[in-house]
Amino acid sequence: MESKPVSYRDAGVDTHAGQAFVQRIKSAVQSTYSADVIHDQAGFAGLFDASSFKDMQAPALVSSTDGVGTKLKLAQIFDRHDTVGVDLVAMCANDLLVTGARALFFLDYIAAGKLNQERMTAIVEGVAHGCRQARCALLGGETAEHPDTMAPDDYDLAGFVVGVVDRAKIINGANVQAGDAVIGLPSSGVHSNGMSLVRRVFLKNGVEAPDSALDREFLLNEILLRPTIIYEDAVRPLLDESAPIRAMAHITGGGFYENAPRMLAGTLAIEFDASAWRPPELFSRIAERGPVEPREMFSVFNMGIGLMMIVPAADADAVLRRAREAFRPFEAQAHGQTPALIGRVIPRTTEPVLIRF
Repeated sequence: MESKPVSYRDAGVDTHAGQAFVQRIKSAVQSTYSADVIHDQAGFAGLFDASSFKDMQAPALVSSTDGVGTKLKLAQIFDRHDTVGVDLVAMCANDLLVTGARALFFLDYIAAGKLNQERMTAIVEGVAHGCRQARCALLGGETAEHPDTMAPDDYDLAGFVVGVVDRAKIINGANVQAGDAVIGLPSSGVHSNGMSLVRRVFLKNGVEAPDSALDREFLLNEILLRPTIIYEDAVRPLLDESAPIRAMAHITGGGFYENAPRMLAGTLAIEFDASAWRPPELFSRIAERGPVEPREMFSVFNMGIGLMMIVPAADADAVLRRAREAFRPFEAQAHGQTPALIGRVIPRTTEPVLIRF
């Protein structure tokens, strides 16, 4: 008895659809290319011209990788997938930026239960949009179908960025000292962190859309459709002008209590003045709805500060003025907020982070 031949498509993977998808996203990908992208057809890898490093005395390559986390659940609930790609780039590019490095190129990886071309195209176009903001090339990527191991509508994202910095200009916090000032750059909202707590507070069983129209509108407009700010254009002018920035931190998962100490030696702490800035109203809504205690909010979320930098106290006013000028194009994204002096470095006696509420 003859059996019917089985194909890869029968197993749930459509390679022809994958090839069509690659052609569909080609223009979005190429919109991120700079003159340093080598267009030769390597076939299996992206090529980048490193000769532009010759103006550096000791160029050091820098890399970072991250994902979007459970914010993807909101994208799937609302069937809106055009902003999570920006979040993906931001999570990687902002981490790289705080070392002083300039992003060169980005790679993405998308795993899906079933390749939905429209959905995947929206994601990659978002990634390309993020790469343009980060001033880097989307040099390559991979999209994989995982039938049977993922639900057909489920997907996950990972990103990888590579950059370069002259070793003499690496920002690592080595010169931070007591008395230094801390400047905060506003966020657009929760960015891509603390989403499991947001889901626990607003979604039914943490995974289903809420019944309340107000809650659905809040989750869509204030959480999902407010992607992470990519701080390249807000910070690069300061770095190009050799502003005396001693350390920087990207405020992601773990909020203030986990990220701020990464700028410090073990003998130092930061005292933050929570009255020095006004977090967007969305954080109050999360806290009240939870309810979530203030310390927990600062342990989970960025609380309106997406990136912070440490500068000498004597230079704080001048750096702050320049930071506000550079940040002006981002003010609408940041609920009208501007950079502010939010704290100071002090000798450590107990905890590395102290917040005066």
